[in-house]
Amino acid sequence: MPVFQLNDYPFFPPAHLADESGLLAIGGQLQPDWILMAYENGIFPWFNEDEPILWWSPDPRMVLFPAKLHLSQTMKQVLNRGVFEVKFDTNFNAVIENCGNTRRNHRDGTWITPEMKAAYTQLHELGVAHSAEAYNKKGELVGGLYGLAIGSCFFGESMFSIESNASKAAFITLVKWLKEKKFTMIDCQVASEHLASLGAQEITRKEFFEWLNNALQDNSLKGSWTYQGL
Repeated sequence: MPVFQLNDYPFFPPAHLADESGLLAIGGQLQPDWILMAYENGIFPWFNEDEPILWWSPDPRMVLFPAKLHLSQTMKQVLNRGVFEVKFDTNFNAVIENCGNTRRNHRDGTWITPEMKAAYTQLHELGVAHSAEAYNKKGELVGGLYGLAIGSCFFGESMFSIESNASKAAFITLVKWLKEKKFTMIDCQVASEHLASLGAQEITRKEFFEWLNNALQDNSLKGSWTYQGL
Protein backbone atom coordinates (compact mmCIF):
# COMPACT_ATOMS: atom_id res chain seq x y z
CA MET A 1 0.00 0.00 0.00
CA PRO A 2 1.54 3.36 -1.01
CA VAL A 3 2.12 6.12 1.56
CA PHE A 4 0.40 9.29 0.43
CA GLN A 5 2.31 12.55 0.02
CA LEU A 6 0.33 15.53 1.34
CA ASN A 7 0.62 19.08 0.05
CA ASP A 8 -0.29 22.43 1.62
CA TYR A 9 -4.04 21.93 1.33
CA PRO A 10 -5.69 20.16 4.32
CA PHE A 11 -6.78 16.81 2.94
CA PHE A 12 -6.34 13.20 4.07
CA PRO A 13 -6.89 9.97 2.14
CA PRO A 14 -9.25 7.39 3.69
CA ALA A 15 -7.73 5.82 6.80
CA HIS A 16 -8.25 2.25 5.55
CA LEU A 17 -5.56 2.92 2.93
CA ALA A 18 -2.85 2.97 5.61
CA ASP A 19 -0.10 0.39 5.25
CA GLU A 20 0.34 -2.60 7.57
CA SER A 21 2.20 -0.51 10.14
CA GLY A 22 -0.62 2.04 10.21
CA LEU A 23 1.28 4.72 8.29
CA LEU A 24 -1.06 6.58 5.96
CA ALA A 25 0.55 9.80 4.77
CA ILE A 26 3.58 12.05 4.93
CA GLY A 27 3.88 15.83 4.83
CA GLY A 28 1.21 18.44 5.31
CA GLN A 29 1.13 20.88 8.20
CA LEU A 30 0.73 20.82 11.97
CA GLN A 31 -1.98 23.45 12.08
CA PRO A 32 -5.23 23.25 14.11
CA ASP A 33 -7.40 22.68 11.03
CA TRP A 34 -5.13 19.85 9.86
CA ILE A 35 -4.96 18.19 13.27
CA LEU A 36 -8.69 18.41 13.94
CA MET A 37 -9.48 17.02 10.49
CA ALA A 38 -7.04 14.19 11.12
CA TYR A 39 -8.55 13.15 14.47
CA GLU A 40 -12.07 13.36 13.11
CA ASN A 41 -10.98 10.90 10.42
CA GLY A 42 -9.24 8.49 12.78
CA ILE A 43 -5.74 9.76 11.96
CA PHE A 44 -3.05 11.26 14.18
CA PRO A 45 0.47 12.71 13.70
CA TRP A 46 3.46 10.86 15.13
CA PHE A 47 7.06 11.41 14.08
CA ASN A 48 10.62 11.92 15.26
CA GLU A 49 12.31 15.30 15.23
CA ASP A 50 14.50 14.36 12.25
CA GLU A 51 11.52 13.14 10.18
CA PRO A 52 8.83 14.88 8.13
CA ILE A 53 5.29 14.88 9.55
CA LEU A 54 3.90 11.33 9.53
CA TRP A 55 0.20 10.55 9.83
CA TRP A 56 -1.06 7.23 11.24
CA SER A 57 -4.22 5.13 11.51
CA PRO A 58 -3.31 1.74 13.00
CA ASP A 59 -5.40 -1.42 12.82
CA PRO A 60 -6.16 -2.71 15.40
CA ARG A 61 -6.70 0.39 17.56
CA MET A 62 -6.42 0.52 21.33
CA VAL A 63 -9.32 2.21 23.10
CA LEU A 64 -10.74 2.42 26.59
CA PHE A 65 -14.47 2.51 27.18
CA PRO A 66 -14.94 4.44 30.45
CA ALA A 67 -17.25 1.81 31.93
CA LYS A 68 -14.48 -0.79 31.52
CA LEU A 69 -11.86 1.09 33.53
CA HIS A 70 -9.96 -1.38 35.73
CA LEU A 71 -8.45 -0.40 39.08
CA SER A 72 -5.85 -2.58 40.74
CA GLN A 73 -5.85 -2.91 44.53
CA THR A 74 -2.71 -0.79 44.60
CA MET A 75 -4.35 2.06 42.69
CA LYS A 76 -7.50 1.84 44.80
CA GLN A 77 -5.32 2.37 47.87
CA VAL A 78 -3.41 5.22 46.22
CA LEU A 79 -6.65 7.00 45.32
CA ASN A 80 -8.33 6.32 48.67
CA ARG A 81 -5.32 7.71 50.57
CA GLY A 82 -5.26 10.84 48.44
CA VAL A 83 -1.57 10.41 47.61
CA PHE A 84 -2.00 12.81 44.67
CA GLU A 85 -4.19 15.80 44.02
CA VAL A 86 -5.48 15.72 40.44
CA LYS A 87 -6.34 18.89 38.54
CA PHE A 88 -7.32 19.62 34.96
CA ASP A 89 -5.94 22.32 32.66
CA THR A 90 -3.95 24.17 35.31
CA ASN A 91 -0.50 23.62 33.78
CA PHE A 92 -0.86 22.32 30.24
CA ASN A 93 2.54 23.67 29.15
CA ALA A 94 4.39 21.80 31.90
CA VAL A 95 2.54 18.57 31.11
CA ILE A 96 3.39 18.61 27.42
CA GLU A 97 6.98 19.61 28.23
CA ASN A 98 7.37 16.62 30.55
CA CYS A 99 5.67 14.33 28.05
CA GLY A 100 8.23 15.52 25.50
CA ASN A 101 10.93 13.91 27.63
CA THR A 102 9.22 10.51 27.48
CA ARG A 103 9.71 8.12 24.58
CA ARG A 104 6.71 6.31 23.16
CA ASN A 105 6.59 2.60 22.39
CA HIS A 106 6.01 2.75 18.66
CA ARG A 107 8.64 1.89 16.08
CA ASP A 108 11.84 3.30 17.65
CA GLY A 109 9.97 5.63 19.98
CA THR A 110 8.93 9.18 19.31
CA TRP A 111 9.82 12.50 20.88
CA ILE A 112 7.27 15.30 21.10
CA THR A 113 9.01 17.86 18.94
CA PRO A 114 8.90 21.65 19.44
CA GLU A 115 6.57 21.79 16.44
CA MET A 116 4.19 19.32 18.10
CA LYS A 117 4.32 21.24 21.40
CA ALA A 118 3.45 24.49 19.64
CA ALA A 119 0.56 22.91 17.72
CA TYR A 120 -1.06 21.24 20.73
CA THR A 121 -0.54 24.29 22.91
CA GLN A 122 -2.47 26.27 20.31
CA LEU A 123 -5.22 23.64 20.43
CA HIS A 124 -5.26 24.02 24.21
CA GLU A 125 -5.73 27.76 23.82
CA LEU A 126 -8.63 27.00 21.49
CA GLY A 127 -10.25 24.84 24.18
CA VAL A 128 -9.76 21.52 22.38
CA ALA A 129 -6.61 20.08 24.02
CA HIS A 130 -6.69 19.39 27.76
CA SER A 131 -4.37 18.15 30.48
CA ALA A 132 -4.85 16.12 33.64
CA GLU A 133 -2.17 16.72 36.27
CA ALA A 134 -1.14 14.86 39.42
CA TYR A 135 0.48 16.85 42.24
CA ASN A 136 2.19 15.39 45.31
CA LYS A 137 1.77 16.58 48.89
CA LYS A 138 4.40 19.28 48.29
CA GLY A 139 2.36 20.68 45.43
CA GLU A 140 4.84 19.47 42.82
CA LEU A 141 3.68 18.30 39.41
CA VAL A 142 4.76 14.65 39.31
CA GLY A 143 2.62 13.09 36.58
CA GLY A 144 -0.04 13.74 34.00
CA LEU A 145 -1.30 13.42 30.47
CA TYR A 146 -2.84 15.47 27.68
CA GLY A 147 -5.14 14.88 24.75
CA LEU A 148 -8.00 16.28 22.68
CA ALA A 149 -11.73 16.27 23.41
CA ILE A 150 -13.91 16.19 20.29
CA GLY A 151 -17.57 15.26 20.58
CA SER A 152 -17.80 12.50 23.19
CA CYS A 153 -14.36 11.06 22.39
CA PHE A 154 -11.16 11.90 24.24
CA PHE A 155 -8.04 11.32 22.15
CA GLY A 156 -5.18 10.56 24.53
CA GLU A 157 -1.81 11.75 23.30
CA SER A 158 0.90 11.18 25.88
CA MET A 159 1.54 10.82 29.60
CA PHE A 160 4.48 11.11 31.98
CA SER A 161 5.27 10.10 35.54
CA ILE A 162 7.99 11.37 37.84
CA GLU A 163 6.66 9.56 40.92
CA SER A 164 5.31 6.03 40.92
CA ASN A 165 1.58 5.79 40.06
CA ALA A 166 1.25 9.53 39.41
CA SER A 167 0.27 9.24 35.74
CA LYS A 168 -2.10 6.38 36.58
CA ALA A 169 -3.80 8.52 39.22
CA ALA A 170 -4.25 11.35 36.72
CA PHE A 171 -5.51 8.99 34.02
CA ILE A 172 -7.94 7.12 36.27
CA THR A 173 -9.35 10.37 37.64
CA LEU A 174 -9.78 11.70 34.11
CA VAL A 175 -11.53 8.53 32.92
CA LYS A 176 -13.94 8.63 35.86
CA TRP A 177 -14.70 12.27 35.11
CA LEU A 178 -15.16 11.53 31.40
CA LYS A 179 -17.58 8.75 32.30
CA GLU A 180 -19.58 11.20 34.43
CA LYS A 181 -19.65 13.61 31.48
CA LYS A 182 -21.00 10.83 29.21
CA PHE A 183 -17.90 10.45 27.04
CA THR A 184 -18.19 7.21 25.10
CA MET A 185 -14.56 6.39 24.29
CA ILE A 186 -10.93 7.21 25.01
CA ASP A 187 -8.68 6.67 21.99
CA CYS A 188 -5.37 5.25 23.22
CA GLN A 189 -4.03 4.83 19.67
CA VAL A 190 -1.61 1.88 19.94
CA ALA A 191 -1.38 -1.03 22.37
CA SER A 192 0.64 -0.92 25.57
CA GLU A 193 0.69 -3.16 28.64
CA HIS A 194 0.33 -0.09 30.84
CA LEU A 195 -2.99 0.90 29.25
CA ALA A 196 -4.20 -2.70 28.98
CA SER A 197 -3.75 -3.03 32.76
CA LEU A 198 -6.20 -0.14 33.15
CA GLY A 199 -8.86 -1.78 31.01
CA ALA A 200 -7.97 -0.61 27.50
CA GLN A 201 -8.57 -3.07 24.66
CA GLU A 202 -7.81 -3.44 20.99
CA ILE A 203 -10.62 -3.20 18.45
CA THR A 204 -10.56 -3.29 14.66
CA ARG A 205 -10.31 -0.08 12.65
CA LYS A 206 -13.84 -0.73 11.38
CA GLU A 207 -15.18 -0.97 14.95
CA PHE A 208 -13.19 2.11 15.92
CA PHE A 209 -14.80 4.16 13.17
CA GLU A 210 -18.28 3.01 14.16
CA TRP A 211 -17.67 4.28 17.69
CA LEU A 212 -15.89 7.40 16.48
CA ASN A 213 -18.64 8.43 14.07
CA ASN A 214 -21.22 8.19 16.86
CA ALA A 215 -18.98 10.12 19.26
CA LEU A 216 -18.42 12.94 16.79
CA GLN A 217 -22.16 13.45 16.44
CA ASP A 218 -22.52 14.05 20.19
CA ASN A 219 -22.36 17.80 20.74
CA SER A 220 -24.12 17.75 24.11
CA LEU A 221 -20.93 17.99 26.19
CA LYS A 222 -20.59 21.37 27.80
CA GLY A 223 -19.06 22.94 30.86
CA SER A 224 -15.73 23.61 32.46
CA TRP A 225 -12.83 21.19 32.60
CA THR A 226 -12.20 22.21 36.21
CA TYR A 227 -12.09 19.04 38.29
CA GLN A 228 -13.81 19.38 41.65
CA GLY A 229 -14.01 15.74 42.64
CA LEU A 230 -16.51 13.03 41.78
